[in-house]
Amino acid sequence: MAEVNGIKNIDQTNGYRLTPGKNSGVSSTGFSSYLPETKSMDDIFEQAANKYNIPVDLLKAIGKAESDFNPKAVSRCGAQGIMQLMPKTAAYLGVKDSFDPEQNIMGGAKYIAELLDQYDGDTKLALAAYNAGMNNVKKYGGIPPFKETQNYVVKVTNYMKQGVDAPDTAVKTISPVSTPRIANFNYVALTPPAPVEEADNNLEDIFSELDYMKLLELFLEEDNEKEREKESKNL
Repeated sequence: MAEVNGIKNIDQTNGYRLTPGKNSGVSSTGFSSYLPETKSMDDIFEQAANKYNIPVDLLKAIGKAESDFNPKAVSRCGAQGIMQLMPKTAAYLGVKDSFDPEQNIMGGAKYIAELLDQYDGDTKLALAAYNAGMNNVKKYGGIPPFKETQNYVVKVTNYMKQGVDAPDTAVKTISPVSTPRIANFNYVALTPPAPVEEADNNLEDIFSELDYMKLLELFLEEDNEKEREKESKNL
């Protein structure tokens, strides 16, 4: 707001304001919902298992075997986070930040769920593909003859049988859909303030009627004086 020519509360915006569109996902309460929230890692595993309809023990066993539940873990080949997602795999799964525990676990849950569906619920083949890739499982017609992969399948299977508890420590999470979608905002035109009318600078606005008449008489008297001088010269 500003003051223009003595008039206050003039909105000097560009004539538009942003309002959330129907599909913007932005609440009128502001952006507090986009701040990080705190959850326990165990709760995240439970939510992910329920969302993708997979055993929570399997999901926790993978997290234990992959990184020992370390959200900041990075392998020699570049796998990241608790479930050790490769960057390309994370992008395919829609994970924006592999070091965010919730996004990472949800991404890993989605991936193992797809693999279980691919191999008709065969957990060992799904785990082998999770570790070595589906191409290698297809190439060898089963668990690849890689010592690392074979040990991995045994390790995760044992963790499942023993039962693994994820850390109950609180972690800060940022929802992958928390970014406000500015493109869906509606532009609503604002009515611009009425322009301030400027007074016409004519004599009638400056002088009173009496003053105007006196000034007119002076002009006429001056003209008459010039005429008399002209006539006297011509005599």
